[in-house]
Amino acid sequence: MPIILITSAQIRAGRALLRWSAADLARASGVSLPTIKRLELEQGVPSIGVGLLASIQASLEGAGVQFLGEPDRAPGVCLSSTAVARQPKPRGIRRK
Repeated sequence: MPIILITSAQIRAGRALLRWSAADLARASGVSLPTIKRLELEQGVPSIGVGLLASIQASLEGAGVQFLGEPDRAPGVCLSSTAVARQPKPRGIRRK
């Protein structure tokens, strides 16, 4: 999947579609919770490294979020028809 620039609003919207908390996204992406919270407060494309932004994008896309448009031209998100809104399984905890 190509790395595209995504906005803070798209990240928040993607989390909302999946019913993920910021902590869920942090676990799924490997990006710290304080970083997730900070970047979601920013306007436009967050000022973090491309690698971190790519991790967040990959986590959301892996769960079924599709990023639409460009940061400065009709940015948006949608949920793929095969996606299931679910909480990511916490690491280190086994569920039966």
